[in-house]
Amino acid sequence: MTEQDISNKIIPISQFPQGSPLPYTVLDATHMNAAYPEQKLEIRGGGYGSDAAAHPTNANQFYALTDRGPNADFDGSVGKGKQFLVPNYTPSIGLFELQAGGKIIKIKEILLKDRRGNPISGLPNPKALGGTDEVPYDVNGQPMTVNPNIPFDAVTNPIKTDINGLDPEGLAALKDGSFWVSDEYGPHLVHYDENGVEVERINAFASDERNNVTINGKQILLPAEFTKRRANRGMEALTITPDQTTLVGIMESAMDNPDKSGRISSLVRMVTINLVSGQIAQYLYRLENAEHVTSGIVALSHHEFYLIEHDRKLPLQDKSARKLIYKIDISSATDIETIINNEGIKQEDTLGLTLNGQTLEQFIAENEKNWQLLQKMAITPVKKTLVVDVLDSLDYPHDKLEGLWLRQDGSLGLLNDDDFAMTDTDIINPRSSVEQKYLDKRKTIEDANRLYIVMPTE
Repeated sequence: MTEQDISNKIIPISQFPQGSPLPYTVLDATHMNAAYPEQKLEIRGGGYGSDAAAHPTNANQFYALTDRGPNADFDGSVGKGKQFLVPNYTPSIGLFELQAGGKIIKIKEILLKDRRGNPISGLPNPKALGGTDEVPYDVNGQPMTVNPNIPFDAVTNPIKTDINGLDPEGLAALKDGSFWVSDEYGPHLVHYDENGVEVERINAFASDERNNVTINGKQILLPAEFTKRRANRGMEALTITPDQTTLVGIMESAMDNPDKSGRISSLVRMVTINLVSGQIAQYLYRLENAEHVTSGIVALSHHEFYLIEHDRKLPLQDKSARKLIYKIDISSATDIETIINNEGIKQEDTLGLTLNGQTLEQFIAENEKNWQLLQKMAITPVKKTLVVDVLDSLDYPHDKLEGLWLRQDGSLGLLNDDDFAMTDTDIINPRSSVEQKYLDKRKTIEDANRLYIVMPTE
């Protein structure tokens, strides 16, 4: 056996200390920690919790994805939005290695860049291409504008947006070294080369000239109804089938389709894009609870996947917290893109499939029992089987379970999103609106990026 074979031998669960931390640097330590005013807030340059993906060949290496960067909800002079505490932050993909004894090291960092090779930001998109009127504020609580040297004016100095801004949430690592990333704005699906430079993009905006994926003479776009995704609830999870032909993504929760009346639905949309034929299919996934979210997916085959569904609750603060991993199968599910217009059933250009004038989100929000009516109409959702109840299997104290790494032995690596170890505060303090992110009510246990490994039951 060669030295490379030995180094690539997968580390078994039995030799892995659960909750091993990922390394991080300190991005900023100048803000006050609202929870403990005598302390500084440590914003950590980790945040690699949005998603994870296996390295194509090395059994102990995995990629992990950051989101848009350190930010906090903020209600300022121009309305509600986000305060960007590290405004020049660039989202990135990190390559990590799990070593003997459970230590995790970072091999490299790949900054995400636009087509010209310039680092992108996490700032909001323009309204026409994925923005939701979210106002960005700087570290001083002032609105970020096109010209930062003069006061905001809607006409002469409007709010700053970034057409390439991204809130990365889903990651698929390809065998050729490139990556597909999905986000929560458009949602956008962006293909990056091995150096993190954008090469192509798919979204639902026909007017976006960056939509340059054409297959068999047809431009590939997401279904138009995906533009109605709920703010900050876009395409949370993305994977690619083992044969590298098909992207598979799922929205985080029900969309605002046609408006907020749809968001209380337990219906979530899943989309597949065949990169060879150009065929797009769309399936329905039923959440256990409409307040749950999906947050990670990985392909087992062309039709079977592992999927994370959870409730974003902190287990140390709420005993009702749920963190679940399902095995799902789309082979017997209905591709709603193939349903043709019939009496009471219509494919609308901007709303997607409607039933007697209602969107699917409205139909399910009206009555949970309408899932049975869908079945009677031969509209079958994705089949799901619980394979890991995370809180029954692990001492897992985090709120956000988002990274899903399928290892070569069939086990699953789980990553939490620690939000760069900071969060909004519930403490009224004019000097700070943020605090260190804590896992317990007493605010003594700090959150951190950690890796856990479990074996599914089937």
